[in-house]
Amino acid sequence: MTGRFITLEGGDGAGKTTQAALLTDWLEASGRTVVRTREPGGTDLGQRIREMVLHERGHVAPRAEALLYAADRAHHVETVVRPALERGEVVLQDRYIDSSVAYQGVARGLGADRIRSVSEWAADGLAPDLTVLLDLDVTVGRARVAAARGDTFDRLESEAAAFHETVRGAFLDAAAAEPARFLVVDASAPAEDVQRAVRTAVGALVGIPAPDPSAS
Repeated sequence: MTGRFITLEGGDGAGKTTQAALLTDWLEASGRTVVRTREPGGTDLGQRIREMVLHERGHVAPRAEALLYAADRAHHVETVVRPALERGEVVLQDRYIDSSVAYQGVARGLGADRIRSVSEWAADGLAPDLTVLLDLDVTVGRARVAAARGDTFDRLESEAAAFHETVRGAFLDAAAAEPARFLVVDASAPAEDVQRAVRTAVGALVGIPAPDPSAS
C-alpha cells in the first residue's frame, strides 16, 4: 500500500470534525487526494450500525456493542480504507481501533487486550501511520457538545462523567504506550494552533513542508 492512513481520536467535543475539515482542505490544496471517513458510519452498512449503537434508545449489551463496531470496521476497511490506500490516497478517519479499546475495552470493562485483538482481526491487521489524539478536559468537551447541539446527546455522550474520564485516561495510556504512532495535542488551544501542530506532523508523514508558524 502506498497511501497514508491517519486517524483522529479523542473524547466528545475535542474538535475532531473541525480539525479533519481543516486538514482535508490543506492536504487537497497541496495536491493530495483525501478520503475523509469515520467509524462507525463510513459506509451504508456502517451508517445503519451507527444508528443502532449511537442513536437508538434502549439498552445494547456491551459485547453486542463491541461486535457491532467490529463488524462495521471489517466492512469499512475492506471496502473503503484499503482500496483508497492502494490507490495512493490519504485516508483521514474519525475514530478507529483506539476508540474501541478506550470505550468498550476499558470504560465498558470488556478488557483492552480482548477488544484490541477482536478489532485488529476485523481490520485484518491494518494499523494507522499516524494517530492524532485531541486531548481535552471532559467537562469542557461536554460543554462544547451542549453548546453545539443543546441537550441532544447520543448513547455514548450520555454516559456519566466518570465513564468519559476513564475513556480519556485510556486514550492517554495508549499514546504513552505507542509514542511513535501518536501525536497528542492539547485540544483546549485555539483551533488554528491545534491545526498547525497537526499539519506539521502530517506534513512530515506525507512529504509536505511544515507550515509557516506565522500562518493560520
